[in-house]
Amino acid sequence: MKNIYSQKLTVPCYQTDAAQLLKPASFMDLAQEAANLHADVLGFGYDDLSRTKALWVLSRMHVKFLRHPRWREKVNFDTWHKGPSMMFYLRDFRMSDQEGNDLVLATTSWLVIDIDTRKILRGLDMESDGSVCSENAVDAPCGKVQMPRGAEPEHAGTHVVSYSDVDLNGHANNAMYLVWAMDAADYGTVSEKPLREFSINFNHETRPGDVVELYRLRHDDGGDIRFAIEGRAGDKPAFCAELVF
Repeated sequence: MKNIYSQKLTVPCYQTDAAQLLKPASFMDLAQEAANLHADVLGFGYDDLSRTKALWVLSRMHVKFLRHPRWREKVNFDTWHKGPSMMFYLRDFRMSDQEGNDLVLATTSWLVIDIDTRKILRGLDMESDGSVCSENAVDAPCGKVQMPRGAEPEHAGTHVVSYSDVDLNGHANNAMYLVWAMDAADYGTVSEKPLREFSINFNHETRPGDVVELYRLRHDDGGDIRFAIEGRAGDKPAFCAELVF
């Protein structure tokens, strides 16, 4: 399809859980790499932006799991960018099986920031080359995710940002925030019920040595189990996620 970057992948064991299903954070890892590769092809990748002291930062993500891919399963993975929307730049993803059935659908919202000042930069030209694809994997961009007003979440643990969390930009990688959120939910739910959907906002970067306090609020809605998970580093909210099982 026009303007869509495609890969064929086989799910490896190290990206799966005890049920041999693709971990949600592993999907995030794959999505970040596919986004990087496609942006490189289009001329606004990591190296291109680095020359102007700019950096891509993932700000919001909404993912729907129709069926979790299994260990050794061969899948098709597609991504495309949808151009700017207000301060964000939008990119969608679709993972499908060999018969073309959708497995995972996702939409992401990205910012471009100045490497030194960390201020948001605007005006990146992503439309004039005709590379925009207006197709939606998920109908609407990810909205704002926050703890419900007046809620009293319980403390669910403490995480110190360490070597295994940090990526090539020197801060905790976005996928690790979802790892922390999944760890903060109770293991019985996470291990027995596959995650159906999650939305996450990345509000503030964390760096090695930062202490992130994790808070959770569980809400059962009919047959769904929902968790709101928030990570706070000092007086700053690092991330907030909604998990639906």
